[in-house]
Amino acid sequence: MTLSALMIRRAEPSDAGFLTEMLCAAVNWDDGRAALTRAQVLADPTLARYVSGWPRSGDLGVVGERGGPVGAAWLRLFTADEPGYGYVADDVPEVSVAVLPGWRGQGIGAELLSELFAIATDTRVSLSVERANRARELYRRLGFQTVAAGAQSDTMVKILR
Repeated sequence: MTLSALMIRRAEPSDAGFLTEMLCAAVNWDDGRAALTRAQVLADPTLARYVSGWPRSGDLGVVGERGGPVGAAWLRLFTADEPGYGYVADDVPEVSVAVLPGWRGQGIGAELLSELFAIATDTRVSLSVERANRARELYRRLGFQTVAAGAQSDTMVKILR
């Protein structure tokens, strides 16, 4: 790990592979569970829809780099017919964010989300987070509020403007 400053740039079509890696990191946040492979994540339509065809119209993302990519945050719209886990409405994009395991706990996720929200044109965003995931506290600090509770996870919304 290098102590260089985090450089944040917009995600490009060439970042599709890295966003898939970040989706896998987000899915596999719990070290106590068996990790899903990249192939398993992409074979599951409810997971693959977060990155399939990146970028689609309306997609927006940022990549954080410290000598190479270390994390990403992105927004994608879903529909009621094919919702994401944190689906709220067709006009509310869902946030995905992940940081490589060796870089977690350094504020990178917060920096990525802050930059993403600064460039987003949406008025609100949503996400789903398992209650045991420590990122849940980050989302609360950033102003997300729980709008629906499931058995193990919450759907949260943040008003941007």
